[in-house]
Amino acid sequence: MVQTLEHILGFATEPGFSEAIHALSHRGRVEYLTVSPDEIARRRFRLMTDSGTDCAIVLSRAEKLADGAILKLDADGAIVVRMSHRTWLTLDAPNKATAMELGYFAGNLHWKVRFGDGLIHIALEGPLKTYLDRLDGLITSGKAILVGIRDEL
Repeated sequence: MVQTLEHILGFATEPGFSEAIHALSHRGRVEYLTVSPDEIARRRFRLMTDSGTDCAIVLSRAEKLADGAILKLDADGAIVVRMSHRTWLTLDAPNKATAMELGYFAGNLHWKVRFGDGLIHIALEGPLKTYLDRLDGLITSGKAILVGIRDEL
């Protein structure tokens, strides 16, 4: 049976809510809905909690889902949003021309990127191997230098 969740009741860190969540967790009655960074901005989607509850999220435009959002809270239990971490592939380029080429390449593939400290950070939305395979020509030619892989920036 699908549980339709239409409102954010509050956040697990807020006074009052935190005590209720804590008490329910001691009874094993808190379920977590893990939402990816890509899905967190959506208003309508369907996911399963860590306990297997099928949830249909249907939020108004005014409500913004975030880590710790409480979607259900009653005497029987709670459903709390837990945002998953995003992994980033970090690359450097030896000069401005190759940096432009690397940025253009990532843009053509519609990859989500961030720029900082003179580096390009590519959000991994699939297997790392897929990204490395696509970048192989740039890496082997020296136009892109693999700096590292890490969670969150």
